Amino acid sequence: MRHYFAKKLAEHILVCKMENRDEVGSSPIGSRQSDLKKSFKLAVVSLLTACSKQDISKAFPNFAASEQDYLHRLFIQVVASLHGNIQVGTTLDTVEQFLEEQALNPLHSDKTNVFDVAQNVLTLKKNEIQHLENMLQKAEEQNCLIRAQIEDLKEKEADVSVMADAVQKLRRGSLNYGLPGSNDININP
Repeated sequence: MRHYFAKKLAEHILVCKMENRDEVGSSPIGSRQSDLKKSFKLAVVSLLTACSKQDISKAFPNFAASEQDYLHRLFIQVVASLHGNIQVGTTLDTVEQFLEEQALNPLHSDKTNVFDVAQNVLTLKKNEIQHLENMLQKAEEQNCLIRAQIEDLKEKEADVSVMADAVQKLRRGSLNYGLPGSNDININP
């Protein structure tokens, strides 16, 4: 029964407040969020506004004075509780910020499918693995070319040392040319 009276009281006060306000009216199309804010603030302001005993007496003229006092105390407790527990502006700002973040988040689209995202990530990873394998293959090919060049250089170095020995022998032979007993040029030692 108490809840019924409190509810009726709140409804009556809300109706009275809305009748006295100029703010109630149509707003431009496409402003759902601002309409929601205005409606919510209007409802909360109406609920959180102090109510005198005279307002309660007007709202419930058929009730006894003790019941009207009880309703007034109950209304004050409800208003105090609402003031303590609800921070309307902060709540609306938080909701608005959350909606903006969702609108900016590409993964929070209604069209986004988790399987599509997983498939895209899988494709990217496969492409990355293929790229790394290609880089590894090129590095191995370069290593093989470098090894072949090193072997070629070693062979040329051996050929150069053999030729250097031959040149040295030729020099010795040419220096000895014309000396008695050195008519033959002997390349082999």
